[in-house]
Amino acid sequence: MNKENHGKHIDVTVEEWMQYPYSKLKEAEIVRALSESEQINASQYSSVIKARLLAMAAVSRYQRKQSFDIKVETRINEAWEEKEDKYVCEAVVYLYSFLLNETIYKQGFPKIRETDHSQGKKKTIARVQEMIEEGIKEVNSLIQLLERYEEAVQKVSDNTEELVSNGINILKKLQQQNIETVDIIKQYESTISGIYFSKEKHKLFHEALEQLTITSTEWNEWQASIDREEEEKGLKKLHTMIGMEEVKKKVHQYYYYLLYQEERRKHGYRLQSEPSLNMILTGNPGTGKTELARLLANIYFDLGVLPREEVIEVDRSQLVGAYVGQTEEKTMNVIKEAIGGVLFIDEAYSLKRGSATGTDYGQTAIDTLVSAMTGEYAGQFAVIMAGYPEEMRSFLWSNPGLRSRFPESNHIHLDDYSTEELLEIGEQMALDNDFSFTSGAVRELKERIEQERVDESFGNARTVKNIVLDAIFEKGAAVAKTKQFTTENFILLDSESFEKKNHQKQNTFTAEEQLQQLIGLKEVKEQVNTLASFVKVQNIRKEKGLRTTPIQLHAIFTGPPGTGKTTVAKIYGQILYELGLLKRGHLVIAGRSDLVAAYVGQTAIKTKKMIKQALGGVLFIDEAYSLVARGDQDFGKEAVDTLVEEMTKHNENLVVILAGYDEKMGPLMGSNPGLKSRFKKTITFPHYSSEELVDILIFYVNELGYKIDQVVVDALNEVIKEEQPDGNARAMKDMVEDAIQRQAYRIIQQKKDNEASLTKLELDDFSILVKGEKK
Repeated sequence: MNKENHGKHIDVTVEEWMQYPYSKLKEAEIVRALSESEQINASQYSSVIKARLLAMAAVSRYQRKQSFDIKVETRINEAWEEKEDKYVCEAVVYLYSFLLNETIYKQGFPKIRETDHSQGKKKTIARVQEMIEEGIKEVNSLIQLLERYEEAVQKVSDNTEELVSNGINILKKLQQQNIETVDIIKQYESTISGIYFSKEKHKLFHEALEQLTITSTEWNEWQASIDREEEEKGLKKLHTMIGMEEVKKKVHQYYYYLLYQEERRKHGYRLQSEPSLNMILTGNPGTGKTELARLLANIYFDLGVLPREEVIEVDRSQLVGAYVGQTEEKTMNVIKEAIGGVLFIDEAYSLKRGSATGTDYGQTAIDTLVSAMTGEYAGQFAVIMAGYPEEMRSFLWSNPGLRSRFPESNHIHLDDYSTEELLEIGEQMALDNDFSFTSGAVRELKERIEQERVDESFGNARTVKNIVLDAIFEKGAAVAKTKQFTTENFILLDSESFEKKNHQKQNTFTAEEQLQQLIGLKEVKEQVNTLASFVKVQNIRKEKGLRTTPIQLHAIFTGPPGTGKTTVAKIYGQILYELGLLKRGHLVIAGRSDLVAAYVGQTAIKTKKMIKQALGGVLFIDEAYSLVARGDQDFGKEAVDTLVEEMTKHNENLVVILAGYDEKMGPLMGSNPGLKSRFKKTITFPHYSSEELVDILIFYVNELGYKIDQVVVDALNEVIKEEQPDGNARAMKDMVEDAIQRQAYRIIQQKKDNEASLTKLELDDFSILVKGEKK
């Protein structure tokens, strides 16, 4: 985008953002717009636009941080230079209303009695003088703020001009009294000597302090009358959390329900059963369960239903002991620590293990907790348990006594974050570390998130945090290496910072090049290349906004052993990864024993486990025809049914290849109606020719660091042509490994250990040639 167009784009964007309520402004977007707009000519990028962006950046940061930090102050002060703009003035009025929320002398002044000793009097006077000197600074600062606030109010035609003017008058009166009191203090102090002092000056001193108290109370009452968007701390935090719209609605309802019940209680009304404060939070890793638990503790405290907002965070290790009696002690110690606040148990399901033995005391911890919740400490603390959805569901159903303490209405599920929400979380993480993203960095982070999001183990916000911290590390290391310590390098993360670094040895060839380098398999290569070409064209159509055809990437590989099916499957996965269709591109090889169990219900678990390992890559099922049920007690059909179900569930996040003999695949395809529709592509792997087998043998010889003469090659060609061994390429590999062992024996017997002898394979080293000579 050229600068002129970008300038117009910024104008339009800023106009759109000006229509947003402050709570909807996104600091990261605004900071990036500010950064990118600094490169635009002044003619396209006016000072008004910059001032508005600075005002938005200040307000959005205040909304997010809920504090007036140095960045908020700097941004709004810079924006104020364009004080004629109404939007800037509105932002100043909004932010300064919180800054003006400053009480003066609210704690009151210490008293001096006539009977106090001179040293006691002087000590108290020093404390009063210190308070007033500090008060003078505060009042000066408040006067400056209020004068700017007054100017901003006038620009936005606010009806509070008279109120603001009164506030300034109060502060000026207070400041005059401060100055006069300092002089009175000095006069009073000078009269104190031993037991002597001036009663007149003592009286004036107390009268001056009394006047300060009256005027400061006027100010404190005045600043309380300023209209602010006040909200309880817990709800403020809730609004700053990204995403979680359904959760926010539920917590809001819960908040107002508790508020309602608390007000009823104050008026003498009672519920037979008090509302439960105990909660179950479920969700995958990094979805904000711990953060939500802390927020609930804030809400309980704000409403007065609990006297402390502290959260005691524990897991199994802090509750369960190693011997009889230790678990009760550990659990009770944690409960006592949580009294008045919240006990948060993360991964609570680990307390009840399915494989638990007599020496596992997790159930003891549960029983102790339930006893405390219903007995001596009932209603004195809240318990919030968190964990993965499936595990928590099983955990609660296996503990009816515990389940009854957590009503269904107090179960909150946190969904995975969307990619857009994770990008926003990433940008906030950068802002918290005084960095912002370029547009290229946003694109690169989005790609990294999509690559990482493979299965339910994806860490959501936790993963994004690690990616951002890695990017900061990469940026810092690169900058320090070149010593380019510029402002831009201190605050901007670009696309290079987010590029995934693979420190493992890289293959110098692309997957498609590796495919072409395979020996033989001409028709196989053509069919794989056809599939790859189809994917490329669909990607191009997608980029151009054209309709795309659904991509079916599952395939059947048929052919005898050793014909390259596994090797091609591995390359196929890498091709799809390089084309962006798979997130990992790895190969997971499975056989019947990896999928089928001996007991009812276990096969689906085993099959799902293998599929989970393969997500983002290729699941290669060798001898797939063996999954066909062999009788009523065989669970092969369960594996096939689970496979079909999981393929539908994971769609393009998984490619499955069924491999085996062509003639045996028919019964498998007929065992489930869904199989045939999902495997529309069959690739046949033929036997290698004798020439191809010799080429494969030479490849293995070279790969293992050995050499053979042409005489040996010719002899191999002749023998293999006459009698082709079973096993195709696999047989060639076995033949080379056998020759290397025979060569080693020969070298030791002949006592030849020079380099030429160590690397050369001779005729006698190949048993197939020795047998040929004997004929």
